[in-house]
Amino acid sequence: MVKICCIGAGYVGGPTMAVIALKCPSIEVVVVDISEQRIAGWNSERLPIYEPGLDDVVRQCRGRNLSFSTEVHRHVGDADIVFVSVNTPTKTCGLGAGKAADLTYWESAARMIADVSRSDKIVVEKSTVPVKTAEAIEKILAHNGRGVRYQILSNPEFLAEGTAVQDLFAPDRVLIGGRETPEGRAAVRALKDVYAQWVPEERIITTNLWSAELSKLAANAFLAQRISSVNAISALCEATGADVAQVAHSVGRDARIGPRFLSASVGFGGSCFQKDILNLVYICECYGLPEVAGYWREVIRINDYQKSRFVNRVVSSMFNTVAGKKVAVLGFAFKKDTGDTRETPAIDVCKGLLGDKAVVSIYDPQVTGEQVSRDLAMNKFDWDHPRHLQPLSDTDLAKQVGMAADAYEAARDAHAVCILTEWDEFRGLDYRRMFDAMHKPAFIFDGRNVVDVAKLREIGFVVYSIGKPLDDWLKDMPAVA
Repeated sequence: MVKICCIGAGYVGGPTMAVIALKCPSIEVVVVDISEQRIAGWNSERLPIYEPGLDDVVRQCRGRNLSFSTEVHRHVGDADIVFVSVNTPTKTCGLGAGKAADLTYWESAARMIADVSRSDKIVVEKSTVPVKTAEAIEKILAHNGRGVRYQILSNPEFLAEGTAVQDLFAPDRVLIGGRETPEGRAAVRALKDVYAQWVPEERIITTNLWSAELSKLAANAFLAQRISSVNAISALCEATGADVAQVAHSVGRDARIGPRFLSASVGFGGSCFQKDILNLVYICECYGLPEVAGYWREVIRINDYQKSRFVNRVVSSMFNTVAGKKVAVLGFAFKKDTGDTRETPAIDVCKGLLGDKAVVSIYDPQVTGEQVSRDLAMNKFDWDHPRHLQPLSDTDLAKQVGMAADAYEAARDAHAVCILTEWDEFRGLDYRRMFDAMHKPAFIFDGRNVVDVAKLREIGFVVYSIGKPLDDWLKDMPAVA
């Protein structure tokens, strides 16, 4: 029986290993992590992450050929294939601060693998890492291997949160990169044989190590670029009276472009896009490509501009101040069907409102008040470190922020509602009921274009929707507070 061990029980390691266990019943899969709390969550009825369909997959496999453990050294030592899915946060100090990936956790994992291994192993990069990371890992393992031989493979994940299980069941592609040597090709075949038990062979792509590592960064950069492109157009639409949804539909009908990732919004979030683009920028700078670095840096700059533009629109529309006013925030996760708040645009929007002394009431069906408090207290990039290294919630901030049981409670006695996550339930709310419970004029700022603008205006709302023709009220207001 082949034994697989995955180091890291997070958003990537947990779901990926669960699906491998489900699809490959002859393989023993163990997910290990130093966090007792996280492992306890994976062994409970309430998993530590929310992902549609994941509960059922784990329930079918756990106790059969899937287990979760804190006995890291034992299971890594016993494994034939070791996936490494640890955090690679952006550096906050030192060389490359604010852009370069911090490989501290990766290096620690590599040294631990070398310490506990007594048999040859295939080590698989599952975390998103800079190009040439495999070379560094090879050197660490080679100098500490004591006769054990290792092959390093790059097998980046291309999961979208909210559809991760389906993405694993039927991936667009599985990418495996390895050394172009007999041993490297044999290692690639071994991992390919695992995926081939349910993924069609034509969807399994094999490349050299460096191409696989760079492909992940490039894919995320391309996707983020599309979002920033349509968001830039949304600002022009508001200035001219065009409708960004109609523009995006027209553009997306071009077969060379396609319709996906052309929905204007308050901005992109999640654990990958910003981090990976900043990493790409740093790599370009290191290789003497400042023009290329500058090009990709603009993708981040437009995203930051879109979030600040949204806050400015809220404040300027409400008589240039939200001080002491209750603002309901519907949605805090960075997208629907996930509880993930990493780099969510809601953090910057809420901080902007709180900076103007607003009283914020938040409702999200999958995000806890504790998580919101932590996110609002964190400095940039703190989220990508282990929980015990993250700052505790800011008690002063907590006085200005409340969590609501539902959207109606959040909006009660509010002056405005900001929709920041596209949860399906927000499309079907009783907005007449909400309007009746709010101060007048009642504002809705739709950062995800989920509401029927015409119907809400009939009710009496002043409505702002990203990239849509402006409400008559807003035409007389400056776009910047």
